[in-house]
Amino acid sequence: MSSVDRSPEQQVDRTEGFGERLLGVLLDRAHEMPPQMIAPLIAEEVANVGGRDVSILLQDYSQLVLVPLPGYRLLVGEPQPVNGSDAGTAFLRATAVETPQDDGIRMFLPLLDGSDQVGVMALTLDTVDDNDRRLLRRLAGLVADIIVTKHAYTDQFFKARRTEEMSVSAEIQWSLLPPLSMSVPQVELAGILEPAYNVAGDSFDYALNDNILHVAMVDAMGHGLDAATMATVAIGAYRHARRADIDLSQIYTYLDQAIAQQFGPDHFLTAQMMRLDITTGDLTWVNAGHPAPLLIRDRRVKHQLLSATTLPVGFGGEAPQISEVSLRPGDRLLFFTDGVIEEHVAGGAQFGEARLIDWVNRVSAEGSGVRAVVRALSSTLKQMRGGTTSDDATLLLLEWRGGDAR
Repeated sequence: MSSVDRSPEQQVDRTEGFGERLLGVLLDRAHEMPPQMIAPLIAEEVANVGGRDVSILLQDYSQLVLVPLPGYRLLVGEPQPVNGSDAGTAFLRATAVETPQDDGIRMFLPLLDGSDQVGVMALTLDTVDDNDRRLLRRLAGLVADIIVTKHAYTDQFFKARRTEEMSVSAEIQWSLLPPLSMSVPQVELAGILEPAYNVAGDSFDYALNDNILHVAMVDAMGHGLDAATMATVAIGAYRHARRADIDLSQIYTYLDQAIAQQFGPDHFLTAQMMRLDITTGDLTWVNAGHPAPLLIRDRRVKHQLLSATTLPVGFGGEAPQISEVSLRPGDRLLFFTDGVIEEHVAGGAQFGEARLIDWVNRVSAEGSGVRAVVRALSSTLKQMRGGTTSDDATLLLLEWRGGDAR
């Protein structure tokens, strides 16, 4: 039956409700809105639902604080710590937080782009009901999408997120990285890099293609621009090979040749590449001189995923052995670079794998989510080494939950 044949009671209601109109105006106007006008546009739309004192808080690169985005009609206050603040709670738990105040209810809404946490939107309402909550949750989602879209062609958001000066090598690495977290019902992952404002040779990459999650972590030799350049070539070669649908052994060979041809025999990087079937939990991986990842089961480290290792990338190693293991729902894998365990604790010996395992067990016992665990581990490691690091230290935590994507 065509629409013209429907009786009046069968006609689809296409009238515009208040919520659709509010979100629609924001979406319609944002398409061609210059980046500097996004803030007042958001404040204007929030005002239409009775909100005021709007703040947009973005996570800084070290993931320690949420920094306010400056802009006309935005309330710009002090940075809020991720740990111990209402804004930080909304950010870490990806859920709205409501705080009663003398002049109303202060709401903190996570800005989610897909499953990646962009930051938090804060605003004040006189009162809050379920209609407000539903509409503001959707508004926050749209705001996150707009910020990510505009992020691609302005420096405004990059600059707002910085709490200290950034090195050129770190600038290169941050432009190379995928979102630091990703979550779907079957699998979740989160990563963190230190030193955030001076990282050079460490990097990671991932892609979820149908039911296969592809993950790679690399650690280029040296420091500064040389290491950053080598890591950039490695990640670019990895993405190119991955998108060509070749197997892990061939990907290793492709990376090895790319590094050897570009940098010569005196340069190398360690790497780990894996594929996880998110419906079955079947994991395959190649280890090229990298520390073995940790398998965490029932909130404790069960064992290291030891495997045959091949030569680091760039040394012309033979075709590597592919290792395999089947995960159980709820299993977690912690990947890390050697800077995590080789760094010395303040005034003492190397941090070491035994101490890392001990801290993983302590933090995991709290039952926190993947992102919170990664942040807590990184913060602990930084404190143990006196707040400084002499080498890049990268963590990537993955949790497999299982289930069909449909």
